[in-house]
Amino acid sequence: MESKDGAVETHLPMKPLLSNFNTARFSLSARLPSRSLSEPASLNGAKTPEKRNSSGSAMEEELKCPVCRRWYCKPLLLPCTHSICTACAVAGQEPSQSLVPHPVSDEGQANGPVIQDADNYPEIDKLSMVSEADSGVVCNSRPNSYLGTPSVSNIFTSSALQSCPYGLRCPVCNKIVLLDDFGALSLPTNKVLEAIVEKYTQNKQPKKLEIKCELCVNGADIATAMCEQCEVFYCDTCRDNCHPSRGSLAKHNLVDPTQGKNILQSKRKRKEAKCKEHSEELLSMFCVGCKIPVCYVCSQDGRHINHDVQSLSAMCKAQKNELSQNLQTLSEKAKSGTEFIQRLKAMAEKINGNCSEFEATVIAQCDALIERIKLRKIELLASVKEEKDMKTMTMKEQVSDCTGLLQRTTGLLQFCIEVLKESNPSSFLQISTGLIARVAQADCNFNKEMELAPRVSPEFELTLDNTPSIRSIENMNFFQMKAPGQPSIIPEECSAENNSVTIAWQPYSNSVVEAYTLELDDGNGGDFRVVYVGRETICTVDGLHFNSIYNARVKGHNHAGESPYSEIVSLQTAEVAWFTFDPITTHQDIIFANNNQSITCNSFDHRVALGSVGFSKGIHYWEVHIDRYDSHTDPSIGIARFDVDKNQMLGKDDKAWSMYIDNQRSWFINRDEHTNRTNGGINPGSVIGMLLDLNQHTLSYFINDQPHGPIAFTDLHGVFFPAVSINRNVQVTLRSGLEPPVESEGSESDEE
Repeated sequence: MESKDGAVETHLPMKPLLSNFNTARFSLSARLPSRSLSEPASLNGAKTPEKRNSSGSAMEEELKCPVCRRWYCKPLLLPCTHSICTACAVAGQEPSQSLVPHPVSDEGQANGPVIQDADNYPEIDKLSMVSEADSGVVCNSRPNSYLGTPSVSNIFTSSALQSCPYGLRCPVCNKIVLLDDFGALSLPTNKVLEAIVEKYTQNKQPKKLEIKCELCVNGADIATAMCEQCEVFYCDTCRDNCHPSRGSLAKHNLVDPTQGKNILQSKRKRKEAKCKEHSEELLSMFCVGCKIPVCYVCSQDGRHINHDVQSLSAMCKAQKNELSQNLQTLSEKAKSGTEFIQRLKAMAEKINGNCSEFEATVIAQCDALIERIKLRKIELLASVKEEKDMKTMTMKEQVSDCTGLLQRTTGLLQFCIEVLKESNPSSFLQISTGLIARVAQADCNFNKEMELAPRVSPEFELTLDNTPSIRSIENMNFFQMKAPGQPSIIPEECSAENNSVTIAWQPYSNSVVEAYTLELDDGNGGDFRVVYVGRETICTVDGLHFNSIYNARVKGHNHAGESPYSEIVSLQTAEVAWFTFDPITTHQDIIFANNNQSITCNSFDHRVALGSVGFSKGIHYWEVHIDRYDSHTDPSIGIARFDVDKNQMLGKDDKAWSMYIDNQRSWFINRDEHTNRTNGGINPGSVIGMLLDLNQHTLSYFINDQPHGPIAFTDLHGVFFPAVSINRNVQVTLRSGLEPPVESEGSESDEE
């Protein structure tokens, strides 16, 4: 990490580690030269790589570090299932504070850490809908398309960063890994990958691999012996100085370096993995939730006592079966990809024949006008040749792209097959989940990336018009594909529902359209922004402003150009929000009824239920009807953040603002602080109204259409969801889509 003056900053506890592993990295660079990727086969004139080289070079990419591009050396397994060399990991780690940006307030002081790239944090994916420039409404489920750039704020606390002083960004997926005081050395070793690399590199080496002395500091000499007891390789000088044949060392057995290396490999294979917490126990179980091997004691009395724990061998067998099934499916698709490439090559060979036929047609038409067409004939044939070259080049490019995809897929297949040969269940399970996900992803994306359709037709989509008079011969030319005509929006199929709009359109008659681009303004007459690009002729856009008029337009395009924009259509979203309780985000003890509008609870403790829509702008009003009320319980009703604690009364933590009420009085509560006791309670049939004014950033309450107490909460900023917490003694019904009461019109008019 560089400071402002250009100096390199390094935390003191990690200095020796960084020094050691930088040295290891440099020696690795000198020992293993870089290899270039094999070039894809060209369509004509280039030799196809031999099968043995094609499959081998494809898997080589699985065995090379994404940072140094050399064979993995002591690979470490990241939580995202990617791997990295130990030296590269240590060299690439940074202080965690530098990986999480800190915004600066208006006063110039740094605020808490903010995460701007939500895709690097899948655990908080639902919060990625929150945006500083969003429409003011956030849905719990991700819409088909939405406006604005997603961002997530205030996810990591300072205490979390203090407990994890170091961080590392994955070089493949850019996800951030927070590390403890040991830094990258706390990551587990990818034993399966290490074994495969060692096996593969040994097979690739035509000469005997020289083993270096482990005690030489500068310019390590070739080892001449290894101590079977010390497990250290020595050159002649270091053996005489550090391992003399006298005293207790005289009983040690010195063997040939090659034999010693085989002895070390045999010892590692025979060594059974022991539990780090219970050194006498073998790792015989596997925790499904934590995804790590555990011993029997851990599963009975340790941290995994209530976790789903399975037999290590049974889990390994199940994962191998699942990976084998996915590999079988992907192998079939790879086979179909190979056949498709052969068909592409056959089509490329037809281009010359079809071109000859087309040339004959052109010549036959030109012979009828031979006196005036000789010069024009040369130009036409030149155009045909250009079209031929374009089609040939396009076909070559597609063959090259498909061949590259097939090589990568073949490499993944071979790598997975090698992994399946791993006999150590613990080592296999380290990477099985990631490999299954990769194979499933490759299987899902194969047809899309392979395209499975030629980019250009071998047929010549041209025609020669010989009907004009001789006076028009000088202007004679081919008919070519043109840019598409103006598409038209279908008003009767467009609609607006709640805070989403649906737009449908149709292409211009006889136009060839490869894709459409749909644009929408910001609901306030602002600039248009792209919300959809694709071949579909209908799109639904969610997460918009309520009570706003949106303008939409669409255009088509193909490789010849773009069409004009369509006529603009205007759609108005609902004036008020309609929503229900959300079964996905609500606590599992909550019981739903009446199309998710009514809820009760099967627990004596308070459980939280959230609404299906969140608000960040505007004025919103909704009511909760008390259907059943027993035993003088205290239901708590208000608003909450998406990640509120759902196992306790609403308002106990800092992510909820609510009022809890009995049959005589009520209190406002936030952060477990009770304020503003107000007389007046509830009974069966009572109606509690909540007025959330995010223009003024306040929350007020009503009981039976009458204001209840002062303004409950002020200075409310962010995204809030309607929320209630109840136990089994209460049943309530939500009423949404209501106009704000008269008292709120003053604030609304003031804003206008």
